[in-house]
Amino acid sequence: MKRLISANQLTKNYKARCVVDHINVDIQEGEIVALIGSNGAGKTTTISMLLGIIPQDSGTIEYWTSDYKKEIGTQLQSTPFFEGYSVEDNMKLFAAFYGITLTNKKIDDKLAAFDLLHVKKTPAIKLSLGQQKRLAIIVTTLHNPKLVILDEPSAGLDPRGQKEIQHIIKRLKESGVAVLFSSHDMLEVMNVADRILIMHHGKIIANGSPDDLIAQYQTQNLEDLFFELTK
Repeated sequence: MKRLISANQLTKNYKARCVVDHINVDIQEGEIVALIGSNGAGKTTTISMLLGIIPQDSGTIEYWTSDYKKEIGTQLQSTPFFEGYSVEDNMKLFAAFYGITLTNKKIDDKLAAFDLLHVKKTPAIKLSLGQQKRLAIIVTTLHNPKLVILDEPSAGLDPRGQKEIQHIIKRLKESGVAVLFSSHDMLEVMNVADRILIMHHGKIIANGSPDDLIAQYQTQNLEDLFFELTK
């Protein structure tokens, strides 16, 4: 598999605090990687550095292409939909940012695939949280990115909404897209991740498939593994 991102010895400090401490992160083509850790572990800062939103203080990041920003789709914890505009109009606006023209058929097909066709004319900010999360992934993937990065994509959702997001992540992989997502939900991670990175106090303390790490540390499940490694 082609390596899409290879980050080596990444470090980020805020004043006297080391938020990300010499970590190594790699993402391969077509895999789902979960970045897990407690609040303040450094997950969002790591994602921001990988996206080029903030610079690292030291370390290197290598991408599979020089034009990587056009090949990555990003959904942060909240997507700022345009107030007063419908779901359809928001899709058209985001498509314009990517330099894409959407036909009515493409819009309908995309919305149908995410079970949102019936709210096509609804103001985006009036959607339920689960619907907004699905719409956020739609606009994140309009330009057919090679890599999608999702920051806690199912946060705040009920079990049905969480299942829908998990299904969407699996579908992205089936279409050849690599996914990096952060999550606090260990069942979600176990259900969809090929590989997990456990982050604690700014360091990557474990890297491997969920099953392999559970066997390595002789724990019953991923939640027990997380508590064991971060206690």
